[in-house]
Formats: sequence, structure tokens, C-alpha cells
Amino acid sequence: MRNVRDKFWDTVSPTSERPESPLTLRIALAVFGLVVCAALAVVAFVAGVLALGIILAVLALIAVVDLVAVIRRRHKRRLTG
Repeated sequence: MRNVRDKFWDTVSPTSERPESPLTLRIALAVFGLVVCAALAVVAFVAGVLALGIILAVLALIAVVDLVAVIRRRHKRRLTG
């Protein structure tokens, strides 16, 4: 008998498989956030909207810090087991 989690992934995932690790998804989301925030920050600075550019640059920096932390945690997890 299949459990509820497997049924959820059959519905949500295009491959009907569970993700290998939540860290992989978190890395993908951090990269996406970094790219989007950095690109929009550049656009805001070029457009002369300094406050919005600074806010987006700070969010891009937060995404970088999160990305580094997740990659280190993933690397540490692979070393230990």
C-alpha cells in the first residue's frame, strides 16, 4: 500500500519521484533568488531607483550567504555519511 507522501510526489513531481535531498531544492531556490535579485538590482540602479537597487542587492547578498551555507552543509553531510 502506498503512503500519502508517495501519492503527493506522483501528483506534484514531473518525474513522479521524490527529490534526493531538500538541500538540492534549497540550492536551486537560492541560485534563482540570487540571479533574479542581482538582475533586478542592476536594472534598478540603471533606472536611477537607488533605494530599490540597494534592497535588491542586499537580498542578493543574503542569497549568496544562504547558498554558501547550504553547499557547506551538503558537503559535510556527504563526508559523514
